Amino acid sequence: MSFSPPSPSIARALAARDYNEPTPVQARVLAPETAGRDLIVSAQTGSGKTVAYGLAMAETLLGEAEFLGQAGAPQALVVAPTRELALQVQRELTWLYGDARARILASVGGMDPRRERRALEDGVHILVGTPGRLRDHMERGALDLSALQVAVLDEADEMLDLGFREDLEFILSGAPVEKRTLLFSATLPKPIIGLAKRYQRDAMRIEVAATAGGHADIEYRAVRIGPKDTEHAVVNLLRYFESPASIVFCNTRESVRHMLSTLQERGFAAVGLSGEMGQNERNQALQALRDGRARVCVATDVAARGIDLPSLGLVIHADLPHDPEVLQHRSGRTGRAGRKGASVLLVPPTRRRKAEALISFAKVNASWSGPPTADEIRQLDQERLLSDPLLTEAPGPDELELAATLLAQCSPEHVAAALVRLHRERLPAPEDVSDPGEGRTSRSRERDREDRPERAERPRASRAGNGGGEASATVWFRMPVGRRRNADPKWLLPLICRRGDVTKQDVGSIRIFDNETVFEVAEALAERFLTNARASQGGDVLIEPMIGGAAAAPARAPRPRKPAYDPMKVERPPADDAGAPARPKVKGAFGRERGPDGAPFPKGPKDATKARPRKGKDNAAPAGKRKRAPDWE
Repeated sequence: MSFSPPSPSIARALAARDYNEPTPVQARVLAPETAGRDLIVSAQTGSGKTVAYGLAMAETLLGEAEFLGQAGAPQALVVAPTRELALQVQRELTWLYGDARARILASVGGMDPRRERRALEDGVHILVGTPGRLRDHMERGALDLSALQVAVLDEADEMLDLGFREDLEFILSGAPVEKRTLLFSATLPKPIIGLAKRYQRDAMRIEVAATAGGHADIEYRAVRIGPKDTEHAVVNLLRYFESPASIVFCNTRESVRHMLSTLQERGFAAVGLSGEMGQNERNQALQALRDGRARVCVATDVAARGIDLPSLGLVIHADLPHDPEVLQHRSGRTGRAGRKGASVLLVPPTRRRKAEALISFAKVNASWSGPPTADEIRQLDQERLLSDPLLTEAPGPDELELAATLLAQCSPEHVAAALVRLHRERLPAPEDVSDPGEGRTSRSRERDREDRPERAERPRASRAGNGGGEASATVWFRMPVGRRRNADPKWLLPLICRRGDVTKQDVGSIRIFDNETVFEVAEALAERFLTNARASQGGDVLIEPMIGGAAAAPARAPRPRKPAYDPMKVERPPADDAGAPARPKVKGAFGRERGPDGAPFPKGPKDATKARPRKGKDNAAPAGKRKRAPDWE
């Protein structure tokens, strides 16, 4: 199937951009049975949806006409969740409708609303905007939707996630009922279906199935990294791929600022995108990426929504996304319109299970590996230098003259060495990173459960470095903190991992004594562990190797043991005058003395000397103790 739009101006625009074969979503949207109908389209990000609904709008706005009429109230409305996506849609529709003499306006937050109102008064054909700004213009009476013929909701699921449901309902309620409504969404949850039932008429549902293994033009990779190697891994990945444009995703604004400063210090031309930036700053950052002045963008999820850079070939997830939908939206920044791209997830040991779940639920195939090493990057640098066009292209006369002057003063080896030095100086230096290993994957855990021997037959072995498998060589270390200083594995294990830059799988037994704690580390990591521990010593908790191999508890003085109970040696109470042993006095629950059988002893006569006198008229005080009357009585 090829493009065959009825409008000559649209056909010329497609030919100028070399649009010959439509993508699957474009072919489905432009099928004859969809003409004039409301549509609910579910397709992957980067599948050509913008051009798809641009062509569907042209069928309604232009038909077979070549030009649009005089501009007035908007005839078509496109609602997008973010400013970047709205501006990107405006650029796409501008070249698509350029020959049709269409006036297209973008109305987004961060721009001058007075300028937008003046443009609306002058008249527009197509209006692209964000929900909040469009509703504001409607409430102020600046936006009239009475002439609207087509309404498009782009990334509808994202708009609902961002809390724009009320704004969308307000906008759609102010539009004519007979308008054509096109709803595009990467996913179709229940709120999207409910919105479609309320504001669409006999909508046709189109679902473009994902190819096996996810997006066919995106290569997914999962890279194992150490707990503190995220920044170093990002540096090596950027150097390994050398993409003209790359994007690094972080989950928070603070992470964006930290990663951006790190990359800029390493010599990368990087810019940042986060919600705290103004619109002018965001526009400048995106323009730097398009111009090639910047090659790396560090961004959060929402800030990067709608970014479409033709040269973007690498997406790095420095922080794992929260759900599979976010993973797909992030990865969809690359591999667009038939171009190839790579999506790389950085997976520390503690996030292995989450990464496996994300990959599984997203239905993509990811290859697992360690981060690119410095030697691999240097080898690629050498290959790129040898294939550089500067060496393969024929030199000009001026260049040959300068080369002859250089060779007259220096040897060819020195000139070549200087060329290599200049080539390396303009590139950021790669970092030394290591692969923490496979660890215990979900498949290995299942395999271990199947092959696990009975508990009584299982040999005891050190778990350092192998997750509890066969015994492996270990090295013992000590810390001068023990029970008397409230030593506890709950805080000792994180302290050991943080100081030595290892994982808890690399730490074996931990033995806590009165004044010290000893623990074992896998022998393969012992030297690096000790170097990191000494470099990060802090406070009075020092880590040092233990002399003498395996740890043993310090010798203690033997405790005196209590003699066993012997009923024959129990002291008997002395006998009374009658020869009978004195009755033992046993107190009950309320302090009354009871006999051996538990019955209370009978009460004897009270001692008159101990009786307390009652207060009253009959018990007057003695004459010598009566109170003396005052003198005035």
